[in-house]
Amino acid sequence: MTTTALTGTNDGLNGTGAREEGAAEQIIDLRARIDEIDAALISLWKERAAISQRVGATRVASGGTRLVLSREREILDRFRNELGADGTQLALLILRAGRGALGTSAAAE
Repeated sequence: MTTTALTGTNDGLNGTGAREEGAAEQIIDLRARIDEIDAALISLWKERAAISQRVGATRVASGGTRLVLSREREILDRFRNELGADGTQLALLILRAGRGALGTSAAAE
């Protein structure tokens, strides 16, 4: 073990929290994959919000309602069924992002 790589009591080797080199290397690799997934999630989040705002704007421009509550319920149910209670919270955030700023013509899918 390389003790010079220890940066603090809880930081472990290379800031991983691990005390063994092999574990630290594995954590670094896993964190790299997490960073890739995070980048994909952020990109998809932005894309979904933009599409949802377009759906809402198209609906309102055609004389439709700002929101379609049955569609929101469908999305909430899907996320809850797949992810449990946390899925409901995630779906609520996603729906809010798709609505755009309150008071605008953009509406959630």
